[in-house]
Amino acid sequence: MFLSCLVIWAGVAVSAVDVDRGEVDFRPGPEEGSVPAPFRLEPAIFAYERTPVFSTPRYTVSRLTFPSPIETPDAANNVVHAEYFAPVGFSGKRPAVVVLHILGSDFPLSRYMAARLADRGVAALFVKLPYYGERRPTGGPGPVPRKFLSDDIERSMRSMRQGVCDVRRAARWLATRPDVDPDRLGVTGISLGGIVSSLVVSVDPQIRSGALLLAGGDLSKVLWDMPETAPFRKMWTESGRTVDDLKRLTDPYDPLTYAAGMAGKRVLMIAGNVDEVVPPASAKALWEAGGKPPIVWCDCGHYSAVGYLLPAIRRTVDFLGGVDPPRPADSRASPAG
Repeated sequence: MFLSCLVIWAGVAVSAVDVDRGEVDFRPGPEEGSVPAPFRLEPAIFAYERTPVFSTPRYTVSRLTFPSPIETPDAANNVVHAEYFAPVGFSGKRPAVVVLHILGSDFPLSRYMAARLADRGVAALFVKLPYYGERRPTGGPGPVPRKFLSDDIERSMRSMRQGVCDVRRAARWLATRPDVDPDRLGVTGISLGGIVSSLVVSVDPQIRSGALLLAGGDLSKVLWDMPETAPFRKMWTESGRTVDDLKRLTDPYDPLTYAAGMAGKRVLMIAGNVDEVVPPASAKALWEAGGKPPIVWCDCGHYSAVGYLLPAIRRTVDFLGGVDPPRPADSRASPAG
């Protein structure tokens, strides 16, 4: 799930003296009872801090922090760090989208997508997932967990749960913005970000749209077959465990488990028809379980997708900005299988 993209952008730095500090009073509605237990949010008043850092004629950028609703042993990981791209020059309440990054933590790529959404008049909140960026522990006695995904599958799945809950809380913050329409909240991401996004759009009643790039279901198979996980497979089998044991651990956090929740929502999928990390069968399984939303198949693998990302991001921005999803004739034929 490693993609890279160099993005250069320019603007005007702004003073950080006008720090916005406030609180969000989250009181779950009746629909919260339908949210699967691992991802359910309890009533809470949480504080946030927003610091302006950057502006262009089309949008402003500020840093946002707030506490994660899930507490881990790592204090740094319990604070969510995000960047808010607020459109400038648009009237009325705007749609808003949470933007998530890839496993390789290519933050400029996520910032580029958020900036293009803001250009379009869509408020965008780029959220860093657990153990990324400022959330990664830097020291302390004993072994320190430093990655979202590691050989410790139980901890990795706890990170998946925390990531979903963090995004749900981030969406609650977005809904309080005076220029945001709380009835037009969405989520998008690529690779790991797309997998987390697929969970969020499936389980969160307030998230109405999602664009899922290079995402899929059947996590146990994805983790088992990834080229990078050969050492993990060796260690796992030598300990006497099987892929079925892995499946039992991952199913409670697998997009396939909850994909039926996509039904009735605006969802777009973009997948690679020779993807070697999130294989076409995995994307197709998520597509089928999610009610067969519009899907675009690109002639690329996971690593070679970099050549397709700019048009994919343009399509994503159009979709989340309100343009109808592509007709089946606009999509490449699904790979066989």
